[in-house]
Amino acid sequence: MRSIVLFFVLLLVIGCSRVPQPASYAYTEQQKMQAAHHWDVLASDVANQINNSLIRSDYIDKAVFVKPTCGGNGEPCERGQTTQFNEAFRDLLVTRLVNFGVPTSNEKRVADIQIDYKVQVVYHAANRFTVPPGSLTALTALVLVLRQAPTELQALALAAGLDVMNSAGPRNGHYEVIISTSMVADEKYLFRTSDIYYINDKDFWHYQDYSTGKTIQMVSL
Repeated sequence: MRSIVLFFVLLLVIGCSRVPQPASYAYTEQQKMQAAHHWDVLASDVANQINNSLIRSDYIDKAVFVKPTCGGNGEPCERGQTTQFNEAFRDLLVTRLVNFGVPTSNEKRVADIQIDYKVQVVYHAANRFTVPPGSLTALTALVLVLRQAPTELQALALAAGLDVMNSAGPRNGHYEVIISTSMVADEKYLFRTSDIYYINDKDFWHYQDYSTGKTIQMVSL
């Protein structure tokens, strides 16, 4: 009888086994795009990487063509055709490629290597904030200092410390963007990069293409 009871207890323990505890990532930094100058910084970095990729692949004399999302050379996009970022980034990327000495065509030719880019807007429904480095260590030190104090005082100190830590942590907003740029030759990727940035919530429309609704929505359950 005892063995049967132990057997059922074992089944109960197995059935109620704990799942892995959620853990956050180590503290890192992520840049935030807030100005057209930041778009130009990205364009310069991408153009530099494209130039280096062409040199490594022995395509140094090969012309490239940056595919437009609308309009054409010298012709601005019409209102509602594309986003402000899409139009501006292409112009900035072409300028930077020319500055690096990369042969850049103003019209698509069969022999040209085409450069494509796309933007994905990511929306997070949950409120998110960043805990600055050292905050948890300081909070732990505060609790250790008060370890001899009454339990109620320790609880109040812990709550106050958490409030200070939360208020000190910057809120990241609800929107991010993923900007991917690629270059293909002979049906193979010569170059591809994806960059992720925070953006201001009120500026999401700089990147959102309303005609396609390309938004990735992250909803917490």
